[in-house]
Amino acid sequence: MKVLANWYATDEELATVRAGLPKGTDVVLPAGEPRMSRFEVSHKDCIDQAIDADAIMAFVCPRSVFVEAEKLKALVWMHAGCDELDYELLKNKQVQVANTRGANAIAVTEQAMNLLLGIAKRTAERHQWVQEAHWQPIFQPAYMAAPLWDSTLAVIGFGEIGSRIAKRAKAFDMTVLGVRRHPEKGDKGPADEVHGMDKLKEVLGRADYTVIALPITRETDHMFDEKVLGWMKPGCRLVNIARGNIIVESALADALDSGHIAGYAADVWWNYTESFPASYHFPIPSRFGLHKRPNVLASGDQASNCHGVIPRHLSAATESIAAFIEGKPMPRKIDLDLGY
Repeated sequence: MKVLANWYATDEELATVRAGLPKGTDVVLPAGEPRMSRFEVSHKDCIDQAIDADAIMAFVCPRSVFVEAEKLKALVWMHAGCDELDYELLKNKQVQVANTRGANAIAVTEQAMNLLLGIAKRTAERHQWVQEAHWQPIFQPAYMAAPLWDSTLAVIGFGEIGSRIAKRAKAFDMTVLGVRRHPEKGDKGPADEVHGMDKLKEVLGRADYTVIALPITRETDHMFDEKVLGWMKPGCRLVNIARGNIIVESALADALDSGHIAGYAADVWWNYTESFPASYHFPIPSRFGLHKRPNVLASGDQASNCHGVIPRHLSAATESIAAFIEGKPMPRKIDLDLGY
């Protein structure tokens, strides 16, 4: 079996992959040298190795590589979200796809709590005020923070990350309401209540804080539109650690303008590839200037940029590839019809 580790792996990473696969597995790397990042690989640098690879493990891979990879039967996408993949293409080629969900769960959970505290305690604003020697009067409403204690948190998407957020929120004495697609498939864990998506309106209306931890799929893309944001409790705060395009940006801007939503924090941002004019001509963080607002806090897709995350991705990926080679079901295999 030939496996393409499609990034510019260190000697240690390559040794880890080889050690985790059955003896005799041919593990290869792309040609060339890294440019901006050792995890970004161009078509020309990897196609010679990909063309006859049985399996690929990758953080990033051009779609054209999957088109031309003639023998490809297994792919491990080294992320939790797989929305960048062409599901129809991979289905037609009968490629089994697994992800590495859980590898970054702790790091993303901690960042979610950081963002939650950041907008509640107005951390970025206060830091800016200190830099500017701006006086912060005590106990005036315009300058006061919000408590987590005795408040209600809605976690929309109650999977591995969502349940970890709930556990940490309970340490702050918050009431936690979970929402997931199939609440009957698991217990409520650390949450006080777990509901199905049919109760989303009710849950949002009760929550002082909401964290979005959903996968992005056909159903969740632009799910938080004007109507759904309108279901949220007036003055609530919203955190997004899922995907930017789950929220309609213009609707969020309007909700922030009106004060219906008091603050927004996100590790993820909007994708403008299917826009007019296309933003690749002139990339901007937000077409509505959300990144400049004092009640918006953004961390630029840095939640996973944490010590210990890469080794967990490697461990999960090699486990799945090893299972494929041995003819066993791949752990963390995704449903290409559902997208997760």
